[in-house]
Amino acid sequence: MSSLSQLTDEEKQQWLKDKYQVATKFLADKGLVTVSVSDADSRYIIPLFSVWKLNLIDKSSVWVIAGDLPTDYIETTAAKDAREAVRHFSYKWQLQADQLLQAGIAEQQEFANILISRAENLYKIFTKDEIW
Repeated sequence: MSSLSQLTDEEKQQWLKDKYQVATKFLADKGLVTVSVSDADSRYIIPLFSVWKLNLIDKSSVWVIAGDLPTDYIETTAAKDAREAVRHFSYKWQLQADQLLQAGIAEQQEFANILISRAENLYKIFTKDEIW
């Protein structure tokens, strides 16, 4: 994908649409049905990742992260805003990676390394006030 400055508005909109579809399909695969998105609370760092606040059919809400990283979700009670959700995903992935590495399953080592890398990058983004 081209760098952000080279993306047209149409490419940015398509990227957002694609990540929204990834996020809602991910939730649907978990049995969670999305009814709407809270645009005001969601954040997008194109082309890296999107953090969506999605409202579910059961009247609850979740944060979903999608992009150039694993797709994941947490309850909105775990983070008050998108920035805190990014930090939460960073910590969550570090813990998951540690568990995978301790399990010593060779097939999981590559995924653990991906989690560690993405978690570190997320935390760097979390710390940059100018982004938020």
